[in-house]
Amino acid sequence: MIKAIFWDNDGILVDTEPLYFQATREVLAHHNVVLTREEFIRISLQQGQSAFDLARDQGYDPAELEQMRRQRNRRYTRLLEEGAEALPHVEETLKALYGRFRMGIVTSSLAEHFNAIHSQTGLLPYFDFTLTREQYAQTKPHPEPYLTALLRCGLSPKECIVIEDSERGLAAAVAAGLRCIAIPTELTRGGDFSQAFAVLEDVSEISSLLSRI
Repeated sequence: MIKAIFWDNDGILVDTEPLYFQATREVLAHHNVVLTREEFIRISLQQGQSAFDLARDQGYDPAELEQMRRQRNRRYTRLLEEGAEALPHVEETLKALYGRFRMGIVTSSLAEHFNAIHSQTGLLPYFDFTLTREQYAQTKPHPEPYLTALLRCGLSPKECIVIEDSERGLAAAVAAGLRCIAIPTELTRGGDFSQAFAVLEDVSEISSLLSRI
């Protein structure tokens, strides 16, 4: 019996991944490093690596890479503050599930970005807990984020299910022994979701699917 749902944030609850790509691409371009959409999908959303590895491979040293990350983070925060919106049907779905399941957000986002996103979405009251990047040593596709969520809930993997949009998120869930419902986005639709428990077109399908488990 499913008792808890662990939600990814970016690409599942909110439409922020294009903004993250934009901020990263702009900073790299300032340093004469080209980041294509295809490379961003492969490096970040599929492999869970840093797009700044492209700059490292062109000879930039660790201090310069850290400076680029700080620049990207500042730019991303500004983009979020200009307007990060909940994806369609998310709030209605959360309302339908609220009270039936324990729910938590398990994200690789930094807390500063997470807070900027949700300062205007109104979604956080539906959740029992949130976990951000600062709360684990290893991020997705490593299983630690979801293992941390299991410890937080005190539940077994068979009592929980994950909602993800990316291959790296799916890999993290599977490695933690969890079933995962995948809802690919425009950026992740070409990925391999063969290990998912189910692949849905829209978040609004979740409630009916869970009622059948």
